[in-house]
Amino acid sequence: MTTKTSKQPKTDAKTNPKAGRRPGSKPQHPAPGANRPASPLPGLRRLLHQDKNDPWAVRLLPRIVFGLAAAYTLFSIASQSGSSFVMVCALLILGGAIWLLRRRTQLLLALASTILAAAFTGYFSAVGDSARMTTSAAVTGTAAFGYWALVGMALLGAWMVKEHPGRRGVTVVIADVILVIGSLVSMFVPEAGVPIGFVGVIAVLAVRGSGAKAVRARVSSVRRVIGRMRRRDSRKTADS
Repeated sequence: MTTKTSKQPKTDAKTNPKAGRRPGSKPQHPAPGANRPASPLPGLRRLLHQDKNDPWAVRLLPRIVFGLAAAYTLFSIASQSGSSFVMVCALLILGGAIWLLRRRTQLLLALASTILAAAFTGYFSAVGDSARMTTSAAVTGTAAFGYWALVGMALLGAWMVKEHPGRRGVTVVIADVILVIGSLVSMFVPEAGVPIGFVGVIAVLAVRGSGAKAVRARVSSVRRVIGRMRRRDSRKTADS
């Protein structure tokens, strides 16, 4: 006689959740804070907590306080008069330019030197003309504009050269110093101030630029050729 075996139903993990587990494994429960939403303001909590082990929060709080104090001070100064407002705007623009050019040291140095040179040359030319009391205001303005044109020429001349052998900012500083010296000379000899400044700026740009480097290279090559010719002549005289 044949005995019929009853088929056992297949168990699946979907129908029976315990089917795919190992006999010794325990069910894993989620962490108590895993389903909680993240805090919307973690940075604000760190800032208010002021933990000593959190350098970001410790440094940020005094910066915020001093920034608010500086903003209130500038606002109170600017609201006094129109000239104060213009001065505050100029200071903000200057500070923004310095912040943007903080990594370009040579350009920042050149701009600072240009501004100072323009101020000093204009002041010295005005003082010299007022001390002599023989020059009109038109001539005074012409001399000041001449110095300012030379200051701008020094700044542009340093950056027009593609391959500058030295530092461009130092070149502008040297040219501006010569211009200030020329304005000092013009207090005693009015006709010699602007020509001295012009010749000094041209000389500095020529010496510090690539033109002087090319001239020096040519001179050194000529010296080498002359040295070789002298050696040949000395050898010929020694052989004879």
